[in-house]
Amino acid sequence: MQIRELKIPDSYEITPKQFPDDRGVFLEWYRFDRLAEVVGHPLQLAQGNTSVSKRGVVRGIHFADVPPSQAKYVTAARGAVLDFVIDIRVGSPTFGQWDSVLLDDVDRRAIYISEGLGHCFVALTDDATVSYLVTSTFNAEREHGINPLDADVALEFGIPAEELLLSPKDTDAPGLAEAAASGLLPTWDAARAYYAELNGAH
Repeated sequence: MQIRELKIPDSYEITPKQFPDDRGVFLEWYRFDRLAEVVGHPLQLAQGNTSVSKRGVVRGIHFADVPPSQAKYVTAARGAVLDFVIDIRVGSPTFGQWDSVLLDDVDRRAIYISEGLGHCFVALTDDATVSYLVTSTFNAEREHGINPLDADVALEFGIPAEELLLSPKDTDAPGLAEAAASGLLPTWDAARAYYAELNGAH
């Protein structure tokens, strides 16, 4: 597999090598050792999630308090989504910026998103099926959101705005500036300190 760091530090695109034959195709979509080489530590996987979305559904921007937050390894088993990583770490050199990876059932890429980063995706097809491996279990009190339509973030969904489908939870979430002003967001220093702690433990 090929692993490429995205423009947001501590996030990566993973492209597996596929082995097709007359029966179908085989691939390794996750390798803890290969990812640990670039992240600095193996992932302590705690939970696996799956979502199925119709075209135009937007999920996110979601994040969790640091520490321990929740690192994510995400892929699409069916259909296609445009997956976004958003730097919401106050003080980061790329704060407020984002990058994206097309996850689909053709190239079968994955994206790794470190603790403290924001995550969002938009479904480009019906029945878009996304699987997430995460490093901590869900804790509602520590989970937060930013409005994915926030003009300061300016995500480019590639789908007309009138066709987007969002939950009230996501549309009611604060914008990036409001979340920063209220102290809701993780900081660059806290995230880096936590990464160093994880790396030092291995």
